[in-house]
Amino acid sequence: MTLRQKCCLLQRFRDPEDIFEAGEDVLAQVEDITPKALESLENKDLTQARNILRSCSEKNISILTYGDGAYPKRLKNIEHPPLVLYYKGTLPDWESVPVIAMVGTRKASAYGLQVAEDMGYQIASCGALVVSGGADGIDTMALRGAMQAQKKVVAVLGFGADVVYPAKNRELFAQIEKQGCLITEYAPGTPANSWNFPQRNRIISGLSAGVVVLEAPERSGALNTARHAADQGRDVFVVPGNVNSPNSAGSNDLLRQRAIPVFTGWDVVREYESLYPGRVTRFEGKKTQSLQVAQEPVYPKIKPTPVKKPIDNREKPGYSVEDNQITLTEEEKAVLQCITNSPRPMDEIIADSQLPSGKTISVLTMLAMKGVVKKHPGNCLSRKS
Repeated sequence: MTLRQKCCLLQRFRDPEDIFEAGEDVLAQVEDITPKALESLENKDLTQARNILRSCSEKNISILTYGDGAYPKRLKNIEHPPLVLYYKGTLPDWESVPVIAMVGTRKASAYGLQVAEDMGYQIASCGALVVSGGADGIDTMALRGAMQAQKKVVAVLGFGADVVYPAKNRELFAQIEKQGCLITEYAPGTPANSWNFPQRNRIISGLSAGVVVLEAPERSGALNTARHAADQGRDVFVVPGNVNSPNSAGSNDLLRQRAIPVFTGWDVVREYESLYPGRVTRFEGKKTQSLQVAQEPVYPKIKPTPVKKPIDNREKPGYSVEDNQITLTEEEKAVLQCITNSPRPMDEIIADSQLPSGKTISVLTMLAMKGVVKKHPGNCLSRKS
């Protein structure tokens, strides 16, 4: 059964126990339920579920379901949220601080590794929670940098929480478990299959308010995460890289697509300062000599002022719906009712709209293009006056 079909079932029944007890005639009426999916629902054997529960108990793995109060609200609003999460360690308070993902290539340059470590340290020191994928290269260094700031971190895995991949990250994973958590949608024992990682990337971006892309070649999992972030309405930041390096070709191309260029951790975190008053603070330390020397030849000539995405375009003339200067569809009117004159987080707007998250984001884009709404730092929206 596909994740989409499972989400449709939860939207219809809200409680997995109700799904388990529902008859075939009721289940057949659920949207997207195919005969094959219906056949799997008729199988009431709970042996596999019991085996997973037993394995979690033996391996000290905790379980978080979609209906739990501790389930991240931001993740709940993506198009295909994971219905079950397994984790080792301690869950953070997802709502109390900005959650920032850091992603990049496994085969990073020495410069890229240094920048990842320094920016991880800076972002964490500014008060944000660093999330990454736990892979070799950029992910590893970003997480290490954040932990050096004595802050919690989260590694989102593409395999079971009891699996270590790459093997050389065993010590890192043990430290993350003590200083944050390892989290995954895959049951214990699930190996690191290559097809798991693109699906995993939607969780990295889904947990986050913004995604920072460091070195990323043209075909990179980091770009996949950035695409998920854009689809989910998250901010996308890029650390500009060497214009002559294939390692930075993909991340630099994101700048052409109006991602926000950043040079320090504070460049990222300050976008959320108004949303978390007293929770974040400016910090730009730990700039090593190697980073300072590398900056001038490596960074392309890009204006430091953030270039906003199309939805953020503030130069379009404002229009007044009340003055009948613009026509809105019924869906646009419904979503606009969820937007106030004061900045409001996009996650809350999506939750209140009662539309699928992907559809709501599409409608918000149209409202922005029509000049009805405007974007504020921290992924917030308000009506245009």
